[in-house]
Amino acid sequence: MTSSPNLNIPLPHPLLSSLQKDSFDYFLHEANEKNGLICDKTKENWPASIAAVGMALTVYPIGVERGFMSRTHAIKRTLTTLRFLADSEQSTSPTATGYKGFYYHFIDMETGARAWDCELSSIDTALLIAGALTAAAYFQQDTEGETEIRHLADMLYRRIDWKWMLAGAPVLCHGWKPESNFLPWHWEGYDEALVMYVLALASPTHPIEPENYSAWMSTYEWKEVYGIEYLYAGPLFIHQISHLWIDFRNIRDDFMRDHECDYFENSRRATMVQQQYAIRNPMGFEQYGEFCWGVTASDGPGNLSKKIKGVERIFFDYIARGAPYGPDDGTLAPWAVAACLPFAPEIVLPTVEHFHRMRLREVNPYGFKASFSPTFECESMPTHKAGWVSPYHFGINEGPTVIMIDNFENDFIWGLMRKCPYIVHGLRRAGFKGGWLA
Repeated sequence: MTSSPNLNIPLPHPLLSSLQKDSFDYFLHEANEKNGLICDKTKENWPASIAAVGMALTVYPIGVERGFMSRTHAIKRTLTTLRFLADSEQSTSPTATGYKGFYYHFIDMETGARAWDCELSSIDTALLIAGALTAAAYFQQDTEGETEIRHLADMLYRRIDWKWMLAGAPVLCHGWKPESNFLPWHWEGYDEALVMYVLALASPTHPIEPENYSAWMSTYEWKEVYGIEYLYAGPLFIHQISHLWIDFRNIRDDFMRDHECDYFENSRRATMVQQQYAIRNPMGFEQYGEFCWGVTASDGPGNLSKKIKGVERIFFDYIARGAPYGPDDGTLAPWAVAACLPFAPEIVLPTVEHFHRMRLREVNPYGFKASFSPTFECESMPTHKAGWVSPYHFGINEGPTVIMIDNFENDFIWGLMRKCPYIVHGLRRAGFKGGWLA
């Protein structure tokens, strides 16, 4: 048994262990066993999310190590997924699964065909590949199945044409559609794209250049909020996603060297800002406080306005909420707090315990509810102090919960990926130095 360097608690913590197992179960049950695809959310007839598939490929090794699934089952599920992705249609057809090695954001759970006329997604493809490379790093035995996992993961990564996704700009594009070509938006400003840039830089076939990474860094905003200086991004998930796979402790690129910081410490500061925002509660939302916070991209009560206690409130559906500059409608996401465990356990664990006491896990198969709004008075649950509670679970919420609990308690995925030659090469091409890279 080990102990956290930041919090005097025994590990594993029973609440975290049960939360991790419940969240892991999403990937066991919200899946198509025939092709390995993972449903984006628990709504009937909903499509798969390729980002959720990448998280599934990441959590299967955790499941083996923690006894949640057998190695044989994990190998079978991983192979099914990778084989399907390798064989699915890559073309300019509007019903293909992908093109140029990239995959559509949402795809049909049965056929893998593009869903909802969505975009070929650069970031979601990167999260998918991060999961595939995690599987390759874990399944290292000299067996036919594990050898095929490594081969398929490498092939999927090599197939991606990252240069094409620059679309003639110095920074990567958000995506592409067969009907209208590249989207008008590029990855500018600090966001979840850090892991994507590392993978794009490391590509053995179609790499972008360090100059492209520098162009992205030039769009960063360093701010001071509540006396805390940090690289700003409002939604909490931005400070987590790349950290699911990459251990940023004590390694720095040029930007972080200039600010005597690193991305791990930056995420710690962003976590502290979120708590301070809730304590100050400038918009007067219900329940916000020291152990009730977590503003991020999440499901919400809906796009409507409603007068509550004499105040006209505007609420949103699924949107990237942020703190302290908004948008914020009083909706909080417990999973986003749990995914901050490695950064600031001394404030995260008491908050997780508070959410547990709020009954946000009752009658609930997959850990915490995705989001809740105590400000929004819910007619169907008038006595529940959580107010409105999302009726759905999302794969991209459950994945970070499983992975970051494990990184906090076991350093497992970080340890695997520190040995991944592509991650190491991409970090070095981005200018990272020091720490475990030295």
